[in-house]
Amino acid sequence: MISHRKVAMAITAATAAALILAGCATTSAPTETTASSDGPSWCGPNKATLGLLDGFGGNSWRLVTTAAGKDEVAKCASITKLEYADGQGDTQKSISDIQGMVAKGINALVVFPDAGEAMLPALRSAFQAGVITVPYRVFPGGKDGVDYSTFVGADFVTDGVNWGNWVKANFPDGANILFLSGPAGNSQGVDERTGFESVLTDPKYKYIGEKPFEVTNWDPSLTQQVLTAAIAKNPKIDVIMSDFGPSLVGALPQFTKSGRSIPALATSDGNVLGCFFEDNKAANPDFKLMTVATGNDNVRLAIQQAVARATGGVVPSSSKFEAPMFEDSVSGTPSKVQCRKDLSGDIYISAQMSADDQNALLK
Repeated sequence: MISHRKVAMAITAATAAALILAGCATTSAPTETTASSDGPSWCGPNKATLGLLDGFGGNSWRLVTTAAGKDEVAKCASITKLEYADGQGDTQKSISDIQGMVAKGINALVVFPDAGEAMLPALRSAFQAGVITVPYRVFPGGKDGVDYSTFVGADFVTDGVNWGNWVKANFPDGANILFLSGPAGNSQGVDERTGFESVLTDPKYKYIGEKPFEVTNWDPSLTQQVLTAAIAKNPKIDVIMSDFGPSLVGALPQFTKSGRSIPALATSDGNVLGCFFEDNKAANPDFKLMTVATGNDNVRLAIQQAVARATGGVVPSSSKFEAPMFEDSVSGTPSKVQCRKDLSGDIYISAQMSADDQNALLK
């Protein structure tokens, strides 16, 4: 079985180092240059530097997302330097990372503010210092143009609605539902819960575990601890909802060890999860799987928004990333469960980056 955290942490360090070394220009104020005629419209003519900051970079999803961000930046020759920072799940370090990049003179920041509103003062301070500041995916509170340049969110409420509709269709008589999300206070989990609760209003759908969600930090090792405890505490779990499906794989065999079938999962995709499903569905009669696209490419839109503002390019009209439904083991629509056993488990087939390119990255 793949050790996601060990692999991911090693690659995080290597990826960070590569990103920090990318480009050799100093971090000075933007100056005029000539953008490539075949470059994207969001890449303007002014040179600029950019910082990409994670609140927690230690899993394969973040590594692929970071690579997607780097790939998007590479489309614009006006970005002369890219720096990366990993907050390592420590809110204070994440705040210090923002402050450090501002002090260095980085022109634009794209920030995954895992800790939610706890990150708002640091974002606001960067914005007020004249730095283009674009938080994405997890809402930090505040307002566009006041606390940061713009927030590039994702439609997590719709993800929750999609999960809820799937549960309602497959469990018409009710279900015990356990919901796992990331760090305490993150807006993604809150929005997803809003979505599925709007569908599953009948009291026959019972929510177990902590509200609004069991905290996992999207960390596979912590997820395993949380899910193992939930299995021991709850003799009946019909459905697990999670916004990082691959992190469940290490703990799901605990159901089998307890003499129980693995329950239905409504979650996000990942190759390791798809292959786990294919390997275990026959022996687990309750095991169904529905996924939404895991959303690695949310970072691409955030990069475009930041780069356009920093280089004088055309600012994209959209500030919300929309991830589609991806797999359904019951209906096969829009896709049956996908598994590439010839590649690493730590890839995301729904991502824009090809599965083979992700595999090469993780090696």
